[in-house]
Amino acid sequence: MNYIVFDLEWNQSNTGKEEEVNSLPFEIIEIGAVKLNSERVKISEYHQLIKPQVYHELHHITQKLIHVQKEELEKGSSFVHAASEFLDWCGEDYIFCSWGPLDLVELQRNMKYYGMPPLNDRPIAFYDVQKLFSIAYEDRKSRRSLEYAIDFLNIEKDIPFHRAISDAYYTAKIFATIEEQVLSNVSYDTFVVPENKKKEIFAVFDNYAKYISREFHDKTEITADREIMSSKCYLCHRNLKKKVKWFTPNGKHYYCVAYCDKHGFMKFKIRIKKSENSELYVVKTMKYISQEEAEAIKVKKEHTKEIRKIKKQQKIQNKDSDY
Repeated sequence: MNYIVFDLEWNQSNTGKEEEVNSLPFEIIEIGAVKLNSERVKISEYHQLIKPQVYHELHHITQKLIHVQKEELEKGSSFVHAASEFLDWCGEDYIFCSWGPLDLVELQRNMKYYGMPPLNDRPIAFYDVQKLFSIAYEDRKSRRSLEYAIDFLNIEKDIPFHRAISDAYYTAKIFATIEEQVLSNVSYDTFVVPENKKKEIFAVFDNYAKYISREFHDKTEITADREIMSSKCYLCHRNLKKKVKWFTPNGKHYYCVAYCDKHGFMKFKIRIKKSENSELYVVKTMKYISQEEAEAIKVKKEHTKEIRKIKKQQKIQNKDSDY
């Protein structure tokens, strides 16, 4: 299998000059990519400028960052030609790699805008090298800039940043330093949400598991779904007794804590997200935690209940004061 380390540059609406197109807020104007073999050694590269079709005026930030002239872009390829050529160059057996998750989203959004076939019919597994850098070298949570990571690893800065091919080149350099065991931490792009239960994603990683659901019409459907609201151990697959029942502090994130006699306390977190079709879907994570962390979540639930109680009382008082 090959690794396609790619980077995109895009343009956007200039306020007051060109109105934003809702279905294409960012128009890709450059594709740069490096192909690595299974040993993560560079074997090929791809680069193409793309002639703008939607936003003809370069946004001032875009022009400042990538130092490309409008005249250069006018000589570029059409997006459909460039994207088709790029995907042909990728080959058959590969996985995408990028610095952060946005490039894969915008590639698919641009493809959809121009009526191209989707890359897949379900979430796409890829490597978020920015996340892998944090797992390999820092705290797993921080998200650093590409240049920060290059400096951290003492990699020579021999070409300028902020062009698609150069940022792909540097991302590939960083990716090549990541230990093999860290590569188990694959990410999933959800531009395309599973269309049915059979295509839902359930993945187990080194210290947690993730479930990506199909689409639902509303929250009522979600909270009525037994799979989503279950509290199963992802290692031994037993139904666990809840120590902290489901609660939500904000209506978007739901939490509960259960206990497995064999593996200990497990935290469940549900995030409700909106799909490209304006429907709802769920990303559910399951992770074993300490007893202290379980107690902290219990306290969080009690705090949420207290805040709601206070707000309810204030609402009643405000209503009474109107009379």
